[in-house]
Amino acid sequence: MPAIKTNWSRLIRFVAAETAQIHIGEPIDPELDVGLAFHKEQAIKAYEIFGSALDPAAQVTKNVLTVKQLLPPLSREQIGVVRCLGLNYADHAAEANMAKPQFPILFYKPPTALIGPEAPITIPRVTQPASKHLPDYEVELTIVIGKAAKDVSEADALNYVLAYTGANDIFSVRQTIAFLSQGTTLLPGSVIMTGTPKGVGFVKKPPLYLKNGDDVTVWVDGGIGTLVNPVVEEGASAAVKAKL
Repeated sequence: MPAIKTNWSRLIRFVAAETAQIHIGEPIDPELDVGLAFHKEQAIKAYEIFGSALDPAAQVTKNVLTVKQLLPPLSREQIGVVRCLGLNYADHAAEANMAKPQFPILFYKPPTALIGPEAPITIPRVTQPASKHLPDYEVELTIVIGKAAKDVSEADALNYVLAYTGANDIFSVRQTIAFLSQGTTLLPGSVIMTGTPKGVGFVKKPPLYLKNGDDVTVWVDGGIGTLVNPVVEEGASAAVKAKL
């Protein structure tokens, strides 16, 4: 099975200032950390891409658009299923004083749980006060599947990857895809969150938990860049509006 080849190296989804419509595109500056630039309200220009983010044949054009609002790279309708791994980094397992799992620990999230860059992470009233319920943070490398994958071998696993992104390893990406595709099909647009490395709040001394007014900043190397989300306790600020 050949690897997926796209006509773009980095893809963003955004509302364009010129059209007030949603587009996908490739940042003109290949070195630009788009998420950080958006957080700092710096200008972001992108070449428009014609086609679907899930279609490797989508074409990069010379039409230049200005990013007004940065969105998640895929819409909720494109995603379908979000698979998440727990305790997937040896150093995280060690800091939590937990044994490394023999097999990947899998759980699911609905696509409605996903938010975009700069959208608030809401701490619901039912989990307040934060000092009692102790909301923690994580940073995760996230895999986006680009073609249907079932009973995939570790050797072929990376051939099914469309792209990587960041989200607010004991098992490698190859092992993860091979394991999760056994007996079931990972459809294009499937999202796999690979778990957090060490550094979570509950192991710090003193412990560090999320609270109203915090910013959570996730950074992933390899050209993926930065994701920033503010933390808001439900009911604490009516002025904050979700950016989906």
